[in-house]
Amino acid sequence: MKLGKYGDYRIAQELDRHWLNWALLFWVAVCAYFLWDRNANIQWLALGDTDDNMRLMQVRALLAGQGWYDLTNYRLDPALGGFNIHWSRLVDLPIAGLILLLQPFIGTAQAEKWACGIAPMLPLAVTMIGVALTVRRLIAPQAWPVALVVLVLACTSTIMMYAPMRIDHHGWQLACLAMTVAGLADPRRARGGATVGISSAVSLTIGLEMLPYCAMAGAIIALRWVWDAGDARRMQVYGITLAGGSAIGFALFASNANQAMRCDALTPVWLSVTVVAGGLLFVLSRLNPANRWVRLGLGVAAGAVIAGGFAWMFPQCLGRPEGVSEELQQVWLNNVREARPIYRHALDTAFPIAALPVIGIIGALSATWRWRGSEKVAGWAAIALFTAFAGAMLLWQVRAGPAAQLLGVAGSTALVWIIVPWCLRQKWMVVRVIGPVAAFLILSGLFAGYVIQYLPKEDKPAAKGTARVNNANAMCARMTSMRMLDKALPTPSILFTHVDLGPRLIVMTRHSAIAGPYHRNGRAILDVHKAFTGTAAQFRPIAKAHGAQYVLTCPNLAETTVYRARSPQGFYTMLKPGKAPGWLEPVTLPEGAPYRLWKIRYDLPDDAKPVTPPPAPQSGSPGSRR
Repeated sequence: MKLGKYGDYRIAQELDRHWLNWALLFWVAVCAYFLWDRNANIQWLALGDTDDNMRLMQVRALLAGQGWYDLTNYRLDPALGGFNIHWSRLVDLPIAGLILLLQPFIGTAQAEKWACGIAPMLPLAVTMIGVALTVRRLIAPQAWPVALVVLVLACTSTIMMYAPMRIDHHGWQLACLAMTVAGLADPRRARGGATVGISSAVSLTIGLEMLPYCAMAGAIIALRWVWDAGDARRMQVYGITLAGGSAIGFALFASNANQAMRCDALTPVWLSVTVVAGGLLFVLSRLNPANRWVRLGLGVAAGAVIAGGFAWMFPQCLGRPEGVSEELQQVWLNNVREARPIYRHALDTAFPIAALPVIGIIGALSATWRWRGSEKVAGWAAIALFTAFAGAMLLWQVRAGPAAQLLGVAGSTALVWIIVPWCLRQKWMVVRVIGPVAAFLILSGLFAGYVIQYLPKEDKPAAKGTARVNNANAMCARMTSMRMLDKALPTPSILFTHVDLGPRLIVMTRHSAIAGPYHRNGRAILDVHKAFTGTAAQFRPIAKAHGAQYVLTCPNLAETTVYRARSPQGFYTMLKPGKAPGWLEPVTLPEGAPYRLWKIRYDLPDDAKPVTPPPAPQSGSPGSRR
């Protein structure tokens, strides 16, 4: 695409020479829109995900003086010592820094809200720079605006990871992935290897969610060296930065709990792997035999040493990295929707997620063929392989969607850059006018938002049930609803409630909960599920073991559908006014509260008669004011 034709040379030169300034200006515009669009979410501290709530609790604990290497959450299952969280402090830093910066001017409460609103958008700047660098290096210096438009408008799953209040670590890991791709596309080998190595080390320090992508990036660098001995410098610097960066990340951010030989974080297990892998790649790059087949043999041998050593030294990590029991998998982990493959989701959910990755794979393969014989072909081959790998990951878990869409941006941009100029060169006016628009909508994946309305939807009864569940999920997480619990229970208490409600409860109230959806705490999670699906006689001993004083339920919360399906006659189905066991004393909640709350009376016998609940406060009474 020759933007200089028809007098546009100055624009093309400006987009090339000052691309970083314009890209950052574009980022500022996106941030401004986000802050305007999500202002209500910021004001109501609407942290929609359990991990976002837990992240804020982790930051609060840090600012309150909890140890740097102590990531235990003492408000979940406090009677048994708290919850062991497998994260690191790295992502806490920008959130904590923003709170400290804003606190003197607007107070702690507002500082927390705005820190949660601003912090998720910081990694978006890094992501945009990575995407822009990739297309500048592989397509054209002026192609980056197209790529950023595709990123913001077509990557629907990806861009939501940077929305205000999405303070969990996924945005930063996607930023590392974008920089990894930029490193693979970098023609300057040492700089490219360093970019990939450092990005991978940072990503692993944050968490292991991107471990498959980090491993794939390392494999691609090794394959490039096998094909071209001139890439030894790239692999050499990559090995040094991966090993050194991982060691630094472990020393600075690994929690006390992550010093153990666990498989779900950057522990001594994975630190050993990255250090050995980086060291072997460094040695191979120094040997650098001239014969391609010898390089292939050495690469296969190094891979065998890494895989064999891992299996021999860490056999406990050959299964799921979470290391949970079979019972916990069946009861809880296998019910997590994000952990299901994309083909197990409804078509109107799966299609928008998969559209751009498929287009990206086609585009990357087309670009590899188009630029064959040039210096760009190696970069495009790497991008094509990486994008295809990301697409395949969707067949494992749909949570790979944001990464797959991000990796599809380069290929999609290449198709737009190739086909739109072709349309403009045609003699037919209709092709020159409509063709570029249609090509952009199709090749960028934006058409998915239009097509989705014609895809099969779930039947009306199922849709009604889904709407009821979604309403309960929203109502029970609202700030106004949570404040009702503090009014009803002025003294800090331990509430036995649903696993998915625990993190939100401890963020918004003075009370503590029993569990949250964090796999290292399998006993508490299992106990909550067993208590709600078991008998009334089984519930009280479990609650007592965890020091619970009250039972809190949110009727129709998504988690409760699992209770009802698994045990239609279980304890949860008994928790209705007038039908609960007599040792549960109803607690009056303000009018409009979406919960049901009982005090657990351990002093009453199992066969105590049910207590008739007192009438709810009428509108206008003191208990109904919000």
